[in-house]
Amino acid sequence: QTIDIEYEFPFGWKEIEGIANRADFDLKAHSKHSGQDLSYINNESGEKFIPYVVEPSAGVDRVALAFLCDAYGEDGDRIFLKLNPKLAPYKVAVFPLLANKPDLVKKAREIFKDLKTINLNVAWDDRGNIGKRYYSQDEIGTPWCVTVDHQTLEDETVTVRDRDTTDQERIKIQGLKNYFEERLK
Repeated sequence: QTIDIEYEFPFGWKEIEGIANRADFDLKAHSKHSGQDLSYINNESGEKFIPYVVEPSAGVDRVALAFLCDAYGEDGDRIFLKLNPKLAPYKVAVFPLLANKPDLVKKAREIFKDLKTINLNVAWDDRGNIGKRYYSQDEIGTPWCVTVDHQTLEDETVTVRDRDTTDQERIKIQGLKNYFEERLK
């Protein structure tokens, strides 16, 4: 008997894993063609038999595609990958509000380097305007973006934006490590 585990992809139902009860067919065939006795002897009963083989077969590529299909979302012109943060390639992206302001860039670089010390996959992004950076990070599935702005230089807080809700909140820089560690548990 064979059982398939399937997933409904955008292009239809497809197998992700097959589980086949091969009975004793495979080992009997191997014994016959190899000349080797592949029987098993039960030590307690002394019974000799050819074991059954149950063959699970899962395709990693199909499972990965299922994760991506399941995570894909659109909200107007915004496209995002709502990956579980533990699966996201980057956990956090850090950027200065304006890439042409040295004070903002310097502070953002400090935060970027500091977050990397807790083994977060952190991205640096200073391309284009802030909206394009958010959209770009949403598309690759980055759960949180940290923006360093003019207020950061005054009160040591940053804006943390959530990919899934697009909500933003001000967080003290000194609390960022704990903030992300808690969310990644």
